[in-house]
Amino acid sequence: MILQALNRYYERLIEQQAEDVAPAGCSPEKISFEILLTADGDVAQVNDIRDTSGKKPLPRMLNVPQAEKRTVGIKSNFLWDKTSYVLGVSNTSKRADKEHEAFVELHETVLAGDDDPGLKALLSFLRGWSPEQFGRRGFPADMVDANLVFRMDGEHCFVHDRPAARAVRARLLAGDEGQEMVGGGAVCLVSGEVAPVARLHPAIKGVNGAQSSGASIVSFNLDAFTSYAKSQGDNAPVSEQVAFAYTTALNYLLRRGEHNRQRLQVGDASVVFWAEAVDAKQASAAEDLFASMLSPPADDASEAARVRAVLDCIAKGRPVADLAPNLEPSTRMYVLGLAPNASRLSVRFWQVDTLGVLAGRIAQHAEDLRLEPLPWRTEPSAYRLVLATVPHREGAKPKADDAINIVIGETMRAILSGGPYPRSLLANTIMRFRADGDISGLRVALCKGVLARERRRDIRTSEEEIPVSLDKQSTKPGYLLGRLFAVLEYVQRAALGSQVNATIRDRYYGAASATPASIFPVLLRNTQNHLGKLRKERMGQAVNLEKDIREIVGGLPDQFPRSLKIEDQGRFAIGYYHQSQSYFTRRDAAGDEPADESAEPTDIETEGADQ
Repeated sequence: MILQALNRYYERLIEQQAEDVAPAGCSPEKISFEILLTADGDVAQVNDIRDTSGKKPLPRMLNVPQAEKRTVGIKSNFLWDKTSYVLGVSNTSKRADKEHEAFVELHETVLAGDDDPGLKALLSFLRGWSPEQFGRRGFPADMVDANLVFRMDGEHCFVHDRPAARAVRARLLAGDEGQEMVGGGAVCLVSGEVAPVARLHPAIKGVNGAQSSGASIVSFNLDAFTSYAKSQGDNAPVSEQVAFAYTTALNYLLRRGEHNRQRLQVGDASVVFWAEAVDAKQASAAEDLFASMLSPPADDASEAARVRAVLDCIAKGRPVADLAPNLEPSTRMYVLGLAPNASRLSVRFWQVDTLGVLAGRIAQHAEDLRLEPLPWRTEPSAYRLVLATVPHREGAKPKADDAINIVIGETMRAILSGGPYPRSLLANTIMRFRADGDISGLRVALCKGVLARERRRDIRTSEEEIPVSLDKQSTKPGYLLGRLFAVLEYVQRAALGSQVNATIRDRYYGAASATPASIFPVLLRNTQNHLGKLRKERMGQAVNLEKDIREIVGGLPDQFPRSLKIEDQGRFAIGYYHQSQSYFTRRDAAGDEPADESAEPTDIETEGADQ
């Protein structure tokens, strides 16, 4: 299914003449130099063709005959390669002489007898070349170990682009010129056609954490994978054409650059997506909308507002076609998450559905996380959700490397499929509350999202809804205890102000949310001292806070629970957030203000805005 979808996507890219997408038998490679040849094979000139518009020269991306997949063996590319192969000169390779021999042998074999002037000139050059000439001819030193191509002097076309060169390449791919047909003929499992089988599939590059030389989704490169006398690609026959097509399409999706919105990073997973529509405009519009919904820009207020409006509209049942003229709900969307695994890639998740269905699921995800007051300026991306589950070390930003990879994959799968969030997401978040004391709005939203989705899908322990905003009618002990804890903390801040070195949240949050019976009686006794001080300074505020305490305690059982289950600890966090935020949004008739301005939750309101 994955390879079929990528193969179809490659065909559409070729039809659309997409930039940086190589035709069959070619691959885009970084080329730095060209050697100009005369008709008799002499070197007329060496040109540096790198891009010099930036601070340092960068190689040009050129479509050249497809690169050979190298492991430990010596394999020469056709009509191009690095200097160790083409010239026998290298600063890094210890076997440059053998690599050069392989380059010469390949071209002597496949070009012998060809009458094309460019190919004849190349053969003449190789026959007359020796590595010792490099220094004598004054070739540039930075040319060593760079990739280079050939061109005839006075012509604009590279040698590898000459019609005769393409014909030779086609014969090579078909298995002519005395070469054994690659893999023999077999029915391709992707296309259903009889074609030469790819022994080893081209490398996939761009997955974070994978080998820089590339990795594979399909690989049978060891004897241990031999089965029923079938080795390498014969175990699961995929044609050379399809192998080239799906890897080219995937490398295109994984390309790095600020203009590529079809790729995003979620923890260790490199996520790519693409649309299948009736035309390129519809596909592009669907991909742009999907990218904005999955990863809203944190530094663009207008775009963030637009994304929020889109999610609200979809959540209310409006079809995506009403949002823009080029959007079609039936547009097919493909989402693939890849994670590194040594020299291979693992598929973390794979989701296929229509744009309308996926947009509805993402909107539902946003609704499940929704809290009031809203704890973020922009809708949290999947990446920000991942960061919320990792340790927040003092003085350092959270790192996605600290996230549990399985949780990342399961969370993304839940967002895209509409299934339940992993229960470990709730457990990990609550653990982080206790470990680093950061009870951020985003972490609370994760707790709310897990509980709300479980209730909606009948995976619940209570009939009571998970509140979006402060719910004074809730009778759940976990929620009430969270509210009570927030009131007690506020009383302490109001009474002591900046004199507080560590609030009760800093000292007791973990114990209060897990074992209320052991902590709350002590906290209530200490609060009487704080209220006594507050009555002397601000009687009106003291009366209001005492009223809040009485109302909350009145809804609790006669005895504090000895312990709270994990879901009730999640409700505790939600209640704490709602009650805490109410003191910063409410202005009563007495004009009460927060006692300590530093206590205002600006870190919650702006959480993740710069991520």
